[in-house]
Amino acid sequence: MSDPVGAPVDRGSPVPLYFQVATRLRAMVESGQLPAGSRLPGESELVGRLGATRPTLRRAVSYLVEQGVLARKRGAGTRVLPPPPARPVDLTGLHDDLLRAGRAPRTVLRGCTTGPVDDGVARALGVPPGTVATRIERLRLADGEPLALMTNVVPVSVLPLRTEDLVAHGLYALLRSAGHAPRRARQIVGARAATAQEAAALGEAAGAPLLRTVRTAWDESGHAVEHGVHLHRPDRHTIEIGLPSGAGTPAPG
Repeated sequence: MSDPVGAPVDRGSPVPLYFQVATRLRAMVESGQLPAGSRLPGESELVGRLGATRPTLRRAVSYLVEQGVLARKRGAGTRVLPPPPARPVDLTGLHDDLLRAGRAPRTVLRGCTTGPVDDGVARALGVPPGTVATRIERLRLADGEPLALMTNVVPVSVLPLRTEDLVAHGLYALLRSAGHAPRRARQIVGARAATAQEAAALGEAAGAPLLRTVRTAWDESGHAVEHGVHLHRPDRHTIEIGLPSGAGTPAPG
């Protein structure tokens, strides 16, 4: 296999040296030369191969940590993270996406209560105020790494939820099994700062930015089946959006 980082850095290039080093290290990850879970080679080895100084290498590694390519852990060195699952904007759940990506999803159930929905959720679902629903709060992990905090509301007329099912299966799989496969949805994507409690659950610092998605889904008959608010670690989550192409599509400005 060719070595993506075999060439030394180009000191005459206008591209910053740390970015050249980061690009070569990312190429090692993407080529499989540094597989997910492996440790980054030592500084002496990388400095020798790249012809870069230690400060440049350290800045490159810090950049890749910020980008979610590498992770530092005290006493365990720097390791390569698995690529985040690309979430297509279609009607799948995070549990489904992780399985498709070859990850091992795990769910920690943080709360499960049944009662009348509030006015905001009632409006989102298009149901009368006071409709009885189950509200579930979950922490979703992949390969032991926390990825998202999820709050979902499901009317009990759609699906009576059991805690053991919520731990073992994704919500959308349960809805499909009950004959209420989500077919249409409205999703809003935004961001906000993590509270101290959210940050602790996700392994982030208080105030760290989180990706926030709000989704309401309907089944084939037009019945609202769930309303969810999810908070994702942005370094471990991407959203893939397909844009229409063809005549009449404006060129990028």
